[in-house]
Amino acid sequence: MEKIKVAGLGPGNPDYILPAAGKAIAGSEIVIGGKRNIESIEKLTAGKEIKYIDSRLGELAEYIKQNRGKKITVIVSGDPGFYSMLNYLENTFGREELEVIPGISSVQYMFARLGMYWYDAFVSSLHGKEFDFAEKMNDYNKMGLLTDNKFTPQKIAEELFSKGQNDVKIFVGENLSYENEKIWEFFPESLSAFEYKFGINVVILVKE
Repeated sequence: MEKIKVAGLGPGNPDYILPAAGKAIAGSEIVIGGKRNIESIEKLTAGKEIKYIDSRLGELAEYIKQNRGKKITVIVSGDPGFYSMLNYLENTFGREELEVIPGISSVQYMFARLGMYWYDAFVSSLHGKEFDFAEKMNDYNKMGLLTDNKFTPQKIAEELFSKGQNDVKIFVGENLSYENEKIWEFFPESLSAFEYKFGINVVILVKE
């Protein structure tokens, strides 16, 4: 029985899909992923059975079990090892049942666009969770954060400013890798008062 492939699509633009991931998708009978991700690679998924990922993960797991005799690839944004479905799939099917194909994470891409090395950065996500990133900046010179609708760039700026960290430079990468990509640069005070709704974004914090 073939392993379930879990492939990272990179930051979004198909140009950043690694050849190994493209090969896995092209060779699959079933492709599973979020609707936006599936639509972004429609040339690779032509003629294949498609299953969209939604909040009903139990049903998704059952679907995969019922189709284990087929070649299955689960696609995720960025890199599978960085806040994706991989943890759920490992817990459900076991690590030995999976073949993980890496991708370029949005944080990795953002640091590259800024021309910065990031081996010394703290990297985390604010999706559905809270941690004191302002306090964490006391221990690091750089931080990469995945944002959500609650922890917007403005909210991050407010937290930093309220804790006296107005010397931290905030880079916001919006719609990374797409034609409408834009990279913004702020200090906390100015960003906290900036009236603008960012699109999909990544935030990098750098001490001056």
